[in-house]
Amino acid sequence: MNDSLSRDKIRTLIRKRRQALSPQEQTQAGLDLLHQIKTLPNIAQAKSIALYLSIDGEIDTAPSIQWLWQQNKQVVLPVIHPFSPGYLLFLSYSQTTPMNLNQYAIPEPILDQTQICPLSNIDIIFTPLVAFDDSGQRLGMGGGYYDRTLEQGFETGEGPQAIGLAHNCQKVNTLPTQHWDIPLSIIVTPKQIWHWEKNLKSL
Repeated sequence: MNDSLSRDKIRTLIRKRRQALSPQEQTQAGLDLLHQIKTLPNIAQAKSIALYLSIDGEIDTAPSIQWLWQQNKQVVLPVIHPFSPGYLLFLSYSQTTPMNLNQYAIPEPILDQTQICPLSNIDIIFTPLVAFDDSGQRLGMGGGYYDRTLEQGFETGEGPQAIGLAHNCQKVNTLPTQHWDIPLSIIVTPKQIWHWEKNLKSL
């Protein structure tokens, strides 16, 4: 079995696993996730924080977004870059932000140049993922958008702090990796916060 096929099989398995969670389990997971996020050491100092709107059984980020608004944090959402294929832009997000669906049927803010937040101004990027393993490797949906975006600060260590969010059931022992994969130093689940000091260069 080659790595590509193995990665696809893992995606299918873990997506089914998280989609099988009941609405009640999803609601509780989102609340427990927020409890963990509140304990992150850099959350209080962060001014601009990137999150995403949950789809496809992803852990519910709505409680965390609401709480961050209450803390007067700037919340930004990813938007597929219109001119640089495979990359993301981040736009400010509020309760009144006009939204539309991108080509993957994911809600994102309507592109407005006045609302773009440069990557250098973002303190934390909470990233979605399909699966993660014991070493902090992250498996996404396969588009590579976050890997390419995070790579901009990966080599210098000057980019935003990248933190993965996931259900507990999304953890696997080992993931097959590709050279473009960006490992994470922190992944937050409802039950615990995982740290990998050796991946700190990804911050």
